[in-house]
Formats: sequence, C-alpha cells, structure tokens
Amino acid sequence: MSTTAHKLVMDDTGVTSLLVGPGCEHIRVLEKTSGISISVRGTELLLTGDEDIVALVARTIEELYGLARAGRPLYGIDFEQAFRLKTRDSSVKLAEVFMDKVFVSNSKRVITPQGLGQKRYIDAIREHDVVFGIGPAGTGKTYLAVAMAVAALQERSIKKIVISRPAVEAGEKLGFLPGDMAEKVNPYLRPLYDALHDMMEAEKVDRLMERGTIEVVPLAFMRGRTLNDSFIILDEAQNTTSDQMKMFLTRLGYESKAVITGDVTQVDLSTEKTSGLIEARSILSSIEGISFCEFSETDVVRHPLVRDVIRAYERARG
Repeated sequence: MSTTAHKLVMDDTGVTSLLVGPGCEHIRVLEKTSGISISVRGTELLLTGDEDIVALVARTIEELYGLARAGRPLYGIDFEQAFRLKTRDSSVKLAEVFMDKVFVSNSKRVITPQGLGQKRYIDAIREHDVVFGIGPAGTGKTYLAVAMAVAALQERSIKKIVISRPAVEAGEKLGFLPGDMAEKVNPYLRPLYDALHDMMEAEKVDRLMERGTIEVVPLAFMRGRTLNDSFIILDEAQNTTSDQMKMFLTRLGYESKAVITGDVTQVDLSTEKTSGLIEARSILSSIEGISFCEFSETDVVRHPLVRDVIRAYERARG
C-alpha cells in the first residue's frame, strides 16, 4: 500500500464551512468511511492515506464542494453515501444524484436520492405507471414513494393519494385486538402517517384526510374500488397474498400511478401461502410500463449498524 498526502485548497471560506460541517463533523464522517486522515485548516484540507483512496476522497470532496456552492444543503449521511457511490463507480457525477430534488419537506429539508439505487427508483417512478421497490429496511422505498406522491399532489398532476398496507402481520388477527376497526388498524398504518407528517404539517395532513384527498387505509378496504387521477402506494407488500396483490394492481385507474414496496426476506405469511410480491416479481417483470427496482444493503441510509445487521443475517442464512 502506497501512502500519500494531498492538499485541497478551497476558494470560499463560507462554502468551505458548509462543506466541513459544524466542528468538522462532515469530515469526520468521511474519515471514518474512507479510512484516511483529513485535517482542516481554514480553507485547506490535507488528505493522508492510501494513494488510491486519497485520490477518490479528493474527487468526492471537490464534487461535494460544488454542491455546497450551488446551494445544496449537506448532511453527514451525504458524505458517507457520496464516498460509497464513488467507490462503486468513480465515474458517477454526484450532482446528478444529489441535485435531483424530489420534495422539500415540512422542515424545509430538501429530499433527494441518497445513492444510485434511490436515483434509479425515483426515475422509474417518474417514467412508469407501476413501480415495485424491493429491498431491505432503511433503503428509503416507502419514504421516497410518499415524497413523490406529495410532490405530485402539490403539482396537481394527481388529485388523490392512497397509501395502503396489509393490516395482518406475523399471524395476528385483527379480531383479537381491542377497540373498533380504526383503532385495530392504526398501529399497522402508523409508519405511513409518520412519513406524511415528515412531508407536511400535521394540521394540513388532517385537513386533506378529512376531504379524502389523502387516504391511509388497510389493504382489505381497497377491494371493489377504481382509482383515477391517484398516486397509490402499497407498503409491506411481501405480506400480501397472490389474490391481494392482483386485487391491488387492478385498482389502477386512468392517469394514476402505483408504487409497491416490500422486503422479500421479511415475509410474515403462513408457510402455505405465496407472497404476492414474490409472485409478482416472477410473472410481471416482462410487462411494459412496469418497473422493478431492487435495493441491497449498500443502499441502506439509516444508521450504519443497520447495514451491518442486514449483512449478518444474509450470511447466517447462507
């Protein structure tokens, strides 16, 4: 291994400050991810370590600096994801991924793809009427789908958002739970409400739900409906049966779009039932207008330990 030192000199103090982050926390993330040493003095950054990695980190920093100069807010996770992107494909232009604005959330945070997997997913949703997002937890499948739906509603390209998921998981029966039907299904739908509230103020979500502009419903309530001018999301689709998946897909009406998300390694159905998501992947992949986007542990954007947990389970399962 050849060790080298490389100096980067930035030309704008304010942009450099945004780049390195408070207390240089962004640079610390990049150090941990890449394994090299980075010292900061004013607008100068000194990179020390393996020659090839230093060169890759230098290009990563230069492109992130360009994003900061262009006004793109930077977060610690961006530095980890940017380096991983460059490691997988050094020709990737970070601006093409991180400047693709999906939505500006309620907290004014700009929601953008955090990697090539998410970028392909977003592009697929834009270009296709039916998109399947399949992969492990933490890859942003549902969150990005909700962001795309809310953006479409604000742009008035659709009139309604319908978000659904199977209400029975891990062998539980709704009848065994206390309360009326709404109280029974709410715990299953809570993650979907959380995503909506991250995009819009709770009061606005409540108003739109009262008007029926946004619906969050258990999958069983979708039967018999035809949804026109709608953005429809089915979450936790690995827990649909074959009949339920077919029922959901045939709800699609004119000028509508459907996104189906799930993790085929987390099926909670009884062993005698076939997962509708697994079956759909095998029989629908050749249909024009339907796109399948596969995520892996490298696309996880939660705590770094989540990626390690997923890999550990995959190794254990052979």
